[in-house]
Amino acid sequence: MTTSNDFKTGLTIEHDGNIFSIMEFQHVKPGKGSAFVRSKLRNLRTGAVIEKTWRAGEKVQTAMIDKQEMQFLYANGPAYVFMNTETYDQIEIPIERINYEKNFLIETMMVSIKRYKDEIIGVDLPEKVALTVSETVPGVKGNTVNNATKDATVETGYLLQVPLFVNENDKIWINTSTGKYMAKA
Repeated sequence: MTTSNDFKTGLTIEHDGNIFSIMEFQHVKPGKGSAFVRSKLRNLRTGAVIEKTWRAGEKVQTAMIDKQEMQFLYANGPAYVFMNTETYDQIEIPIERINYEKNFLIETMMVSIKRYKDEIIGVDLPEKVALTVSETVPGVKGNTVNNATKDATVETGYLLQVPLFVNENDKIWINTSTGKYMAKA
């Protein structure tokens, strides 16, 4: 149990039967009336983002999220298969739980599987991943407007904007939280 005064980014809480991660929060002390905390919460089951206002000092139930390192093996139709590298136990996670993360998963990648009690909530990816560009148009010489970009598709099928000098079969670093190009690998 914690209070709204103790909020910090990344804290997981239970509210209205759901599990939320705190994305942002702000303590507000108006001239009149009592203080309150404005927060932006991400539902860990659905991915939906809501805004919620709490009274200052309001008690909130914390949710204990367990993380376990596992290796991504392969996609099996509507699910993705992960393996514990110590016990060789395998689990399948439905694609709906990792809809965004699947854009950055490549075979043998190590990830953290997030669990709440017996329920698998999702996957924590590394901060950045190196993926190979599978399809892009050649950069046009002379097309050098400031920060000119073009579309590129990487090996996982994810489409993003890259600088003009990036070509097919180049390995590039992608920030997994924003989904944006970082640098050539």
